[in-house]
Amino acid sequence: MKHTTKAAEKSTVKITLKFDANEWKEALNKAYMKTRGKFAINGFRKGKAPKNVIENVYGKGVFFEDALNLLFSENYPTIIEKNEKKFTVVGDPDVSVEALSDEGVTLVASVPVKPEVKISAYKGIKIKEYAYTVKDEEVEADLNRLLDRNARKVAVTDRAAQNGDIVNIDFVGTVDGVKFDGGEAEGFDLTLGSGQFIPGFEDQVVGMNIGDKKDVNVTFPENYQAEALKGKPAVFAVTLNSIQGKELPELNDEFIKDATGSESVDAYKAKTKERLQKQADKRANDATENSILEAIAQNTEVEIPQAMIDREIDSLVQKFEYQLMYQGLKLQDYLDFLKTTMADFRKNYEEAALKNVKHQLIISQLIKEEDIQATEEEVNEKVAEQAKSVEKDVEEYKKNMDPRQFDYIRSDIIITKLFATLKANNEMEVVNE
Repeated sequence: MKHTTKAAEKSTVKITLKFDANEWKEALNKAYMKTRGKFAINGFRKGKAPKNVIENVYGKGVFFEDALNLLFSENYPTIIEKNEKKFTVVGDPDVSVEALSDEGVTLVASVPVKPEVKISAYKGIKIKEYAYTVKDEEVEADLNRLLDRNARKVAVTDRAAQNGDIVNIDFVGTVDGVKFDGGEAEGFDLTLGSGQFIPGFEDQVVGMNIGDKKDVNVTFPENYQAEALKGKPAVFAVTLNSIQGKELPELNDEFIKDATGSESVDAYKAKTKERLQKQADKRANDATENSILEAIAQNTEVEIPQAMIDREIDSLVQKFEYQLMYQGLKLQDYLDFLKTTMADFRKNYEEAALKNVKHQLIISQLIKEEDIQATEEEVNEKVAEQAKSVEKDVEEYKKNMDPRQFDYIRSDIIITKLFATLKANNEMEVVNE
């Protein structure tokens, strides 16, 4: 077998594989031996008919497809391995037959490869660097959520429903006088002010008393998930069955110690502020890194093959599917509820996938250009930090680590170094939020 490779458009490589007459004949014989068991020929036991007899009955090309697949599958991996320094394959090949005769076969494979990334500038650029400072109000809000989680529900009978109450309702929704899927329920518990229902619904339940019946008039948002209901006015016939209020516990050191383990309210607030600041610093760092990549992306030329975008869409869809699973839902049920197809659902991720892939390629290219590496000493330091965080001996901790964990740590060190370099070599404008 002889092969040639040639760069083609849209970040693909054209691989031409030529097989001579003997190689083609051998492949046909292999295909015959592999598939003869499925042919039934009169006068022969199944799987025992000679090759030429099967060809006479089913046609000369009966073994062509299997023979072609054998030729390609046996040789393609070797070709990719030989050319691994020239290009990196990022998707499945598109294979076609260019020539086929008794004299031999020529196959052509169009292979998507990692594209060339041309970055015209990545230093000396004005870039926003984000900083988030936790405010006292955020600490108070966290404290209020703690009180709310520990609140005692009490039946309310002497007043109308108000925001914060849990009301039990029956409702029937109609559009143009016709009921619609998901618009009807009995004995539904709704926390007023939670924003669980479409805008305007909960506001109109506020003020109702137990036993009241009321028509709630709302309009579905233009971006509502169900296509048939987008922007449509609707009427919900609502009956209020019961009201439950919340009785908050008294905020004092005793409550805090019992609920959180902290010694006092002040100690809990200090821990909370520290925790929230760590989260804020993480968000700020992520926003800054995205800001850096967005700025560099404007100075980058790259022709991204569809295979890379499709693979990233696969990853994003899978991530969303996992999130649904944690909520006890299935993706197909979610799609059925939205009345959409998987193909249309995937289109929603195309823009994000394209951006993600471009950013990944930029990171990869810059690591190469800056020759950034992680030393074994740096990796060991990170491992030691992880071992200490779980109160384990370093050597014992290492023994239980998966090799992929070391790869992840090494990659994290390299990327951290890269962004430190980019921050140091660009005009970072701090934005406090």
